[in-house]
Amino acid sequence: MEWYEALALLIGSIMFLMAVGMPVALAFLAANIIGAWIFMGGDRGVVQLLNNGWGSLTKFALVPIPLFLLMGEIFFHTGLGERMFTAIDRLLGRLPGRLSYVTVLGGTGFSTLSGSSMGSTALLGSLMVPEMNRRGYKKHMSIGPILGTGGLAIIIPPSALAVLLATLAQIDVGALLIAGIVPGLILAVLYIATIYIQTKRDPEAAPPYEVEHQSFGAKIKLLATDVIPMIGLMAVIVVMMIRGVVTPSEAAAFGAMGVLILALLYRCLTWEALKASVRGALRVTLMAYLIVFGSATFSQLLAFSGASRGLISWATGFDLDPILMLIVMFCVLLILGMFMEQISMMLLTVPIFFPLALSLGFDPIWFGLIMLLALEISFTTPPFGLLLFVMKGVAPSDTTMREIYLAAIPFIVCSLILVALLITFPSLALWLPGLE
Repeated sequence: MEWYEALALLIGSIMFLMAVGMPVALAFLAANIIGAWIFMGGDRGVVQLLNNGWGSLTKFALVPIPLFLLMGEIFFHTGLGERMFTAIDRLLGRLPGRLSYVTVLGGTGFSTLSGSSMGSTALLGSLMVPEMNRRGYKKHMSIGPILGTGGLAIIIPPSALAVLLATLAQIDVGALLIAGIVPGLILAVLYIATIYIQTKRDPEAAPPYEVEHQSFGAKIKLLATDVIPMIGLMAVIVVMMIRGVVTPSEAAAFGAMGVLILALLYRCLTWEALKASVRGALRVTLMAYLIVFGSATFSQLLAFSGASRGLISWATGFDLDPILMLIVMFCVLLILGMFMEQISMMLLTVPIFFPLALSLGFDPIWFGLIMLLALEISFTTPPFGLLLFVMKGVAPSDTTMREIYLAAIPFIVCSLILVALLITFPSLALWLPGLE
């Protein structure tokens, strides 16, 4: 069988099974079993493939995923996240458009920990949009920042999705996490600048309203009690990884323990909150482990059937500039994002794109960061980005899809500017990992 026939069979089986409603992880597993039977010699090939897949689940690099998820679930269910949102709101005082800034700053903190862009968008949309509408904010000022926070959440550590991508691509987890810090800060500045420009051009887009005056002492107290402990915990985790004091797995353990201690100190750690946190983290962890299992076996089948080798030879045979190939892969991810969620896209593309990127001479950490940004941008790309429809579901009933599209565009542009900066100046991503 030719390589393109093998590739069409494997990917076609997955797409067909997903189209008929089979869950993503099970669709990959079923397609892998079919492929192993054809390419690896029947039942013996299936047994060998499954044994290899189980081996992929024993990697120590997977440990941060459940711990980061548990960290985020506790942060949400105990109310620590709500305390941080409220404190940031009070600290910003009468700043024009301050609820939009609160959404970017507080929402980034929450969605970074939660590891789910769709969940974060649904939560922030139901929490912040009604309040901003009540205050007279125009739709683009309330919806846009919420859609934008996912771009920050996916690259600023601790990011469970970044850990999963690094594991699937078999690259350094800690290096990919650390690589996102500087680009994440740049993207935050771009978002804040966008909100500032919008409020300057149209002051009525975020009309001012009376707020309770906070004395300097009260602001210091708010900062010290409700903001610094939460932000400081994430900062300590990142610094420990940069300094090489702990591995990503140990950093995740410290983070989960730190949130538990904070919840105890604030007397908000109830038995119900703990059960809900463990249940939520376990649900996503099981899905992630199934995905790792499916991806590992899929990668082996691509290699065994000759599909990956043939695809790389075919792609590099065009003698295109590597940057043009990067743009092609980027566009493929944008298109897939109209129909699939991020983890499914990673399952389908990582085994193909990373060997191709290495053959083109790209640094794997730099390419991993570019891919993370592409995954997030694809989620908000009109007309079919999945986050746009999540936002439609939680926004006020009079919100049109056109308003959601227009709100998303400025923040998509910010992410594309960041991608252009990373392509022009790769050191923005590689400088901090190089200090390890």
